[in-house]
Amino acid sequence: MNRQNFFGHLALAVAVVILAAFIGQMRRMERSHATFGLRDRVHTMHNDSDHKHDSDAADSDAEQEEDAEVIVRFRPGTSAETINRITDGLNDRLLDRFEFINNQAVIADEDGLSPETVAAEYRSLPEVEYAEPNFVIELDPAETEGDFDQAAGDEDSDNDDDPPVVRHPGHSSSSPQPNDPLFNEQWSLLNTGQREGTSGADVCATRAWTKTKGSKKIVVAVIDTGVDYKHQDLHNNIWTRPASLAPYNDADLGEFDDRHGFDAADNDGDPMDDNGHGTHCAGIIGAEGDNSDGIAGVNWQVEIMGLKFLSRTGSGTTKDAIECINYVVARKKAGVNVRIISASWGSTAHSRSLGDAIKRANDEGIIFIAAAGNSSTNNDTRPHYPSNYQVPNVVSVAALTRKDVLARFSNYGAKTVHIAAPGAEIMSTWPGNQYEEHSGTSMATPVVSGVAALILSVNPDLSVTELRKRLLDSADKLPALDGKISSGGRVNAARAVKAE
Repeated sequence: MNRQNFFGHLALAVAVVILAAFIGQMRRMERSHATFGLRDRVHTMHNDSDHKHDSDAADSDAEQEEDAEVIVRFRPGTSAETINRITDGLNDRLLDRFEFINNQAVIADEDGLSPETVAAEYRSLPEVEYAEPNFVIELDPAETEGDFDQAAGDEDSDNDDDPPVVRHPGHSSSSPQPNDPLFNEQWSLLNTGQREGTSGADVCATRAWTKTKGSKKIVVAVIDTGVDYKHQDLHNNIWTRPASLAPYNDADLGEFDDRHGFDAADNDGDPMDDNGHGTHCAGIIGAEGDNSDGIAGVNWQVEIMGLKFLSRTGSGTTKDAIECINYVVARKKAGVNVRIISASWGSTAHSRSLGDAIKRANDEGIIFIAAAGNSSTNNDTRPHYPSNYQVPNVVSVAALTRKDVLARFSNYGAKTVHIAAPGAEIMSTWPGNQYEEHSGTSMATPVVSGVAALILSVNPDLSVTELRKRLLDSADKLPALDGKISSGGRVNAARAVKAE
């Protein structure tokens, strides 16, 4: 090798080493963005491994970390002037007060303190009942594989997300009832033993439909990543603010043109789903049935109110979840017949402020149906929230497979998980007029929410207590759920609406 070639090869080798180092650094940066979280994480009950975190979302998370946010509940009788004096004295900023959740306020620190330090400052004040950090809620994809029918009970699992996504092209052979082309894939509604399932292991939807297919007078609020209200299978069943109802007005945040719901993540009136999770849940509840498109929902007719508190990357906060509940309560008080909140998310982090918000929904006659979680753990010994809140309107939902057994990933609890529903390999709507199959207690929860809406379509005056009792008392007892679920049963739509 001559000297010229030697130096040429040397230069090339140095360039390769530098390039490799640069790529390695970039990958480390990407990993740090992908796993970045502010405080205690709350997970949606859904695998989102096909969605990518972008740099804008990571930058947004970093901005949120700059000012620690806390949720404070002041004692009754504490005036607005006193609250302002306290926040000014601590060099903090009052971000929002939840008008319909008494005495709760969101406060941002401007001194660079940690969230727990700020919360402790407020807890020490005589005017404060409690204070806690504004916990981050974010999607944290799982890499779970295996047989969905494996028995639950891995107490050491820290994984709180759903098994892998199974995609479907969107068309299938027609089924006679209804005529939706993917109905044959909806084993949760009619299980004929397809794909090695157990015939009859479903919610008896077709028999329920002989009595009711739902009602446009019932509004179900889906608090999630929003809803694709333009989807071909959803748009006719989306709640639209009536002309007689004034736009939503928040004293601290301003007025919003809430045509189809509310977006607390971005503080606007457009709950369009840019993630997919919320649209999938909405389709299970109320995709239009017998319209020759896609799938059928548990309800062929219903009104779905979209509430968004999780962003495109599945990231949000406790504050935003409460803001959505506050919105639902506000609309209920304004005359909107919203009777059901469907919540397909949760974690082991306990938030008193979120619990109080759910209690406020109960006061307004709104049932709160929540995912039990996907860690294969016992909620009696390892609580999962919001499904574990001891509030009269909460219904905690476990997931079943097409073989009528508890899904491997599903949480359970003889005292704290109330009912089970199909939640593995569930076909539903996806943004952009698409359809996908997903698994998790996220998918089981809207099945129960949908059955609750069917009940209200024939018995609209039921109280929350009566509605909850009807759901649980009409469940089909299953040996596989004995000692695992308080009702010991799978939700049965036909028995719930008294079609048989």
